[in-house]
Amino acid sequence: MNYKLFAVSVFIGLLFVSCQEKKSVKNESNSNKKTIRIVSLNGALSEIIYALGYESNLVATDVTSNYPESIHKLPKVGHNRSIQAEGILAQNPDVVVGIQKELNPKVIKQIKASGIRVVLFNQEHSIEGTKKLIQGVKDSLNFDIENDSLNILIDQSINKLEAFEQSPKVLFIYARGAGTILVAGKNTQMDQMISIAGGKNAVDNFESFKPLTAEAIVTANPDVILMFTTGAQSLNGVFDNVPGILQTNAGKNKRIITMDGQYLSGFGPRVGKAALELNEKLGEIFTK
Repeated sequence: MNYKLFAVSVFIGLLFVSCQEKKSVKNESNSNKKTIRIVSLNGALSEIIYALGYESNLVATDVTSNYPESIHKLPKVGHNRSIQAEGILAQNPDVVVGIQKELNPKVIKQIKASGIRVVLFNQEHSIEGTKKLIQGVKDSLNFDIENDSLNILIDQSINKLEAFEQSPKVLFIYARGAGTILVAGKNTQMDQMISIAGGKNAVDNFESFKPLTAEAIVTANPDVILMFTTGAQSLNGVFDNVPGILQTNAGKNKRIITMDGQYLSGFGPRVGKAALELNEKLGEIFTK
């Protein structure tokens, strides 16, 4: 027997089988892309799924999912923090994705009891946290994507950030009309975004969000006010309706920055662009 010829034949055979297996895996992934039905219960997750090219698999979202524009065509199943299982189950999903701390455990239990797969993520409000979330979505949903194009886009924006000689003091105010006005303290997504963009949170003596008082805002004495666009609109005149604001540097100089809420605080694939835009807006006010 010609052993060399035999060995070559075996090698070619194994190579063929290997190629067929790879082709089978890829076909399976492509098949999943066509058939898997996803309900997303978080705006950042919805953006990631869209940005990765799997938007056709989304069949419904929560109300925090508002980007891109085409997502508004999808059915809404409520706000993720007060969502009910029935609305989700009515969409007949194969998988439901969400952020662990945002969802009611009882609702998750109901969904799982119906035989639907639930994938929950822990979201870290940082640049690296967003990258981990993107990778987690790709891995958990078996998305056949080998490149890191989203991470590259994030890094491109972050690399354009310019430092300030002295970090401006930024106070983020969350408002839903004059009756609900809160400020963001330490370890919030807004605290992180302000820091990434080169600013300094004007309040650092508490965590999470607290109701705004005139005394607190005067003590904080921010250089600039940061708000969601909708929040500022709900006050019908920020400098007229926020107690104590006119006694601050921000109020005296009428310095306010408004940006879209999900864009600014979502920490999805647009996090780099949001940080850069905030950095540039601060730069228009303060000398770098």
